[in-house]
Amino acid sequence: MKINITRSSNRKRTVQGRLINGVLEIRAPASMSDAELQPHIDNIRKRLEKRQAKKNLDDNGLNKRAQELNKKYFGGKLKWKSIKWVTNQAKRHGSCTPSLGTIRLSHRLATMPAFVQDYVIVHELAHLIEANHGPNFWKLVYQFPKTERARGYLMAVDLEQIDDAEDESGEDA
Repeated sequence: MKINITRSSNRKRTVQGRLINGVLEIRAPASMSDAELQPHIDNIRKRLEKRQAKKNLDDNGLNKRAQELNKKYFGGKLKWKSIKWVTNQAKRHGSCTPSLGTIRLSHRLATMPAFVQDYVIVHELAHLIEANHGPNFWKLVYQFPKTERARGYLMAVDLEQIDDAEDESGEDA
């Protein structure tokens, strides 16, 4: 992403950024050093990337897939108010609020194999019946035949993210 920085002596403390024709336009105080400005640019870029990632995801397609899995593994008896992609789940793959009938899946799942996405959907659908992770819950989830494989995949992804974070922090892996 190309970045264009405009510094102004009229601007005292705030940094503003917006995407114009594919260019990230940054407005910053003239007194702010490049080192001070960089974290602001990184934050703005991250927010814009999340917004764009969310635009590229299809909640209707997600709902359709959940309906198919509901029929296949739960006899079509489950009902929910909404299921949607979200960009604010950095540590979770999905979440369910059974009392509200809402299911949210991390946008990070969109780049993972379909069987992993299906597992997370089945996992969250099972929470509509069992809110906890007790034996009855896992009995419902294990109806999905690739549960172990998907869980292993997600564990490997999580470990990879931990290793990447440690590498970036300068600590030993």
